[in-house]
Amino acid sequence: VQLQASGGGLVEAGGSLRLSCAASGTIFSFNDVGWYRQAPGKQRDMVARFSSGGWGSRIDYADSVKGRFTISRDNAKKTVDLQMNSLKPEDTAVYYCNVFDGSMDYWGKGTLVTVSS
Repeated sequence: VQLQASGGGLVEAGGSLRLSCAASGTIFSFNDVGWYRQAPGKQRDMVARFSSGGWGSRIDYADSVKGRFTISRDNAKKTVDLQMNSLKPEDTAVYYCNVFDGSMDYWGKGTLVTVSS
């Protein structure tokens, strides 16, 4: 499984960015997919993700991004996007795309998002 993330950059507080992740080497439509981030000196945390299960798929967001970020996926294109609006300086981090295929976690290289105040 290979993941290629793009869309990071520098933006002023209140601005928007859209991250995109393209996957290859996986069925994808049956996988849990999502975005995580890691700020300097901090652990990697979940930002938003699709989780699948017997009951169907659900979307989870970190409390800190609810109402500002929206995750979407296109199973045909094998992509997962993260629309980030009303960005804050505390959103500054390296953002990682993640795919869990039921047995293993796969990570992209990460894309840096910097929000200036």
